[in-house]
Amino acid sequence: MRLLLWLLAVGIFTAVGYAAGNSGHHGEQVQLLGAQDIQEKLDGSEARVSVVEVTLAPGEHGTPHRHPGPVFGYVLEGDYELGVDDQPTKVFHTGETFYEPTGCLHRVSKNPSKEKRTRLIAVVVHPREAKELAVPEAKKH
Repeated sequence: MRLLLWLLAVGIFTAVGYAAGNSGHHGEQVQLLGAQDIQEKLDGSEARVSVVEVTLAPGEHGTPHRHPGPVFGYVLEGDYELGVDDQPTKVFHTGETFYEPTGCLHRVSKNPSKEKRTRLIAVVVHPREAKELAVPEAKKH
């Protein structure tokens, strides 16, 4: 628990790398809050932790993508609908947490509300050499 809190604190106060202020897909806004190299390895690779804030306007959604490492999320405000791989979608509410395994297809990322925005914090542990924290899923023809 101490390690996770330390990682969050370091991540929030150390702004490095990844597309800060990145405008997401549709109404999804992604802002890098911070990133920090860590001693732990991820599948034998040097690792880094990045902390992002995601904001979704009412009814908006992101596009399908994958993450290069595990994601731990916390809903700050509103509701968040998440669909991973072939699992049923689930709605998380303010104060709830979620987890996404490395490389899974994050197929649904949606604000189900028609009135309130959604804000969440996502902590991504990933290989240091990862070029993107969210790799868009190739469109099927």
